[in-house]
Amino acid sequence: MKKIFIKDTTTKIGEEVELYGWVDSKRDHKKIVFIDLRDRTGIVQIVGGEEFKALSPEDVVCVSGLVKARPEKLVNPKIKTGSIEVEGKKVVILSKAQNIPIPINTDGYEIDEESRLKYRYLDIRRERMTRNLVMRSRVLHFIRNHLTNLDFLEVETPMLTKTTPEGARDFLVPARLQKGKFYALPQSPQQYKQLLMVAGIERYFQIARCFRDEDPRADRAYGEFTQLDLEMSFVTQGDILQLTEEMFTKLVTELFPEKHIAQTPWPRLSHREVMEKYGTDKPDLRTDKHDKNELAFSWTVDFPLFTEQSSEDFYHGSGKAKFAPSHHMFTAPHPDDVSLLSTNPMKVRGLQHDLVLNGYEVGGGSIRIHDPAVQTKIFELIGFTDEQKQQFNHMLTAFSYGVPPHGGIAPGIDRLLFALLGETSVREVIAFPATSGGKTAVMDAPSLAPEGQLRELSIKVL
Repeated sequence: MKKIFIKDTTTKIGEEVELYGWVDSKRDHKKIVFIDLRDRTGIVQIVGGEEFKALSPEDVVCVSGLVKARPEKLVNPKIKTGSIEVEGKKVVILSKAQNIPIPINTDGYEIDEESRLKYRYLDIRRERMTRNLVMRSRVLHFIRNHLTNLDFLEVETPMLTKTTPEGARDFLVPARLQKGKFYALPQSPQQYKQLLMVAGIERYFQIARCFRDEDPRADRAYGEFTQLDLEMSFVTQGDILQLTEEMFTKLVTELFPEKHIAQTPWPRLSHREVMEKYGTDKPDLRTDKHDKNELAFSWTVDFPLFTEQSSEDFYHGSGKAKFAPSHHMFTAPHPDDVSLLSTNPMKVRGLQHDLVLNGYEVGGGSIRIHDPAVQTKIFELIGFTDEQKQQFNHMLTAFSYGVPPHGGIAPGIDRLLFALLGETSVREVIAFPATSGGKTAVMDAPSLAPEGQLRELSIKVL
């Protein structure tokens, strides 16, 4: 007999099968025992005899038996395998389970999140959480296939990189072989993807892990997140918006057929327009905000290139500048406004574009600066010191060898799924998220490092 998934039992009527999974529930009717067996793909009813009486909920078992059609009056339309049952011939207990500390037969919203995250490996067993992770996998698979078919190359960029003043707080990693120096985990692959455009890759993407030491919110996980990072050469802003719109429209159609997109093509609204009309740059344009199946995508464009604030508020800033980048320091100014960089920087528009879904920013990008002189001017306006400018010498040097005009976008996978699934928190679509206090509860991280390890790294904790 060949092992099969539970979902495939409906095609095996009259055949002997071997199933593996967890005991979801047991109903003992003296001579007959009914077991609901669960694996990732579903639940099936097993009808067994005396040897099935020893089973307990969440025991891991192997069941051999005959697949039979249920009598019409006993068909259960609530489950995919409700038209069949398995006559259990043999059961082997592979692993006994003690009483679990949290219930997993509900949607889980009523359970304290700290407990759910502590026992996340149990929490994921619940149907809703399994379904969320299945959809996450399908979304990533769709994106990879779609972009590969459009001649994009998937390129991995380093996780151990350089700390540079890009706007958020870095996570630092001590370098054992170069005492006193540190790597930084990437806030995004921003500089690497621009260097790939210099390298002639032209169309790049990766499903990138990004790290920022920022406080968590309902729509933002602490510490790390996943984004689709995408960059193209020789494109306009309109090209990027069109590609993104076509990809996600097709994704929704194929993977979320129960959803409907409120407006096509997606509205493209200026920053000034949305702020005046809605008071936010990420407006919720749904006609019925209680309809979880309505998806209102929109674009916000024509952002100011700068915000008027002291760069004391801009992490790593010198404290001497009036301006901070509205998006990031690599966003190109609108070509019609370049002359204003010297006369009235606050009037300069940036070629930034934010992707909005149901009131959440689910992606952002821009056309990038490819002129070293313009990039140097931006550094000056945001108050970078000579030392800070030198941290980007690798970019300016690369740009001196011929750089194509380029731009891209980076939709956040976690937040996109959070919005598509109508979940209550972005943590509901992540397998092992950190708690609101910044702990990876299932591993009890962060933790203290052994003294010997710190000594090897020349680190002393004060």
